[in-house]
Amino acid sequence: MPTKPISEKTKRKAAGKNGHAAAQSANGHATPANKAEPVVSSMAAPRALANPKKVVLAYSGGLDTSIIVVWLKEMYGCEVIAMVGDLGQREDIDAARRKALATGASTAYVEDLREEFVTGFIWPTLRAGAVYEHKYLLGTSFARPLLAQRQVAIARKAGADAVAHGCTGKGNDQVRFELACKALAPELRIIAPWREWSISSREDAIAYANAHHIPVEQTKKNIYSRDRNIWHLSHEGGCLEDPANAPDEAMWQWIVSPENAPDKPARVEIGFEEGLPVSVDGRKLKPIALLEELNELAAAHGVGRTDIVENRLVGIKSRGAYETPGGTLLVAAHRELETLALDRETAHYSQILSLRYAEMVYYGMWFTPLREALDAFFASAQRRVTGTIGLELYKGNVTVISRTSPNSLYRTNLASFSMTGYNPKDAEGFINLFALPITVPEESAHREEGVKRR
Repeated sequence: MPTKPISEKTKRKAAGKNGHAAAQSANGHATPANKAEPVVSSMAAPRALANPKKVVLAYSGGLDTSIIVVWLKEMYGCEVIAMVGDLGQREDIDAARRKALATGASTAYVEDLREEFVTGFIWPTLRAGAVYEHKYLLGTSFARPLLAQRQVAIARKAGADAVAHGCTGKGNDQVRFELACKALAPELRIIAPWREWSISSREDAIAYANAHHIPVEQTKKNIYSRDRNIWHLSHEGGCLEDPANAPDEAMWQWIVSPENAPDKPARVEIGFEEGLPVSVDGRKLKPIALLEELNELAAAHGVGRTDIVENRLVGIKSRGAYETPGGTLLVAAHRELETLALDRETAHYSQILSLRYAEMVYYGMWFTPLREALDAFFASAQRRVTGTIGLELYKGNVTVISRTSPNSLYRTNLASFSMTGYNPKDAEGFINLFALPITVPEESAHREEGVKRR
């Protein structure tokens, strides 16, 4: 359930006595808000449109959104409302709320979106078998539409005339946020500071934060851009910007190094009903508990690290490192169960649509008629995908060790080397018919050659 917004009065009280808000500097000393501050140059906001009066910012408390609260007030003179979405990132959400208020937000909402995230966004994507470019399990991609959806809802509730986000002008997330906003609330103005200000790098953003005494975790040595939720943890920037560099082991924060994983393998059974996960080792679990249990198991055994170069929607190749422990197990198990329960034609056509579904999620096209229509297809096609898959985890590897399904299309009497239950003579006629597209053109060519010789 969403928490109640924190009022301006509460914010002033928390910030300090006599209404003087204090901003925490990088060295830990409090600086009164009315004291003259060093100024880091930033481009003045465009004046083609009237300044917004009230803006809802999708806020995480990271480097970008931390400085955007101050920048919006500085450039537009508007009220800023912060919206913090809890997607299971296991960070101090309350600290982010307090930070938003301390740096100038009039109100801060904390929205518990975990259940909706898993059941309404992760599970449908898993059921569709959607993986972008063979490797990326879409952890950030399907989180953005949900954040934007709740951001729009708060904007309407608060009477805001604009929304803002901290996505860069080079990445995919700007598209994802803005497509969702345009689909749900086209009347709202969208402010994207990274496309307006003169800050052009994370180093510049850190300098702006320091100049305005905004506390941030990033430094010039620890400059990775990260995004975490219950499904994954992503890393970009730093040494990853050169694809020739191996990832720094210290960069990984969730999944243990395969070399340091236990020497004894672990086994787990994952149960599905109609393409959706429902149990672990025979125990029915609610979605959040199920995913968290698989996350813990896979992370402890070094499973789920991925280092990829991907094609961004905006036309740029980028490199990212991803930690997706439980998701890696679920994708492997779901894919294996499909091989047992789906007929060949449905399985092959599902692969085509899975690719399109992955592209749509990656491109931010969640709130579209086609994505909803594809959901309807997969809901129907996956009705047979019920059963249990056994996996073995060992030092970063996942191996399928068992498959069972009440809807299995596997028949031992047909698959065995024994000729019982099957007439091998039927194969001759089948092959002759199947070969017609090959033999007819060849026979025609021979006839034409014979005519020429005569």
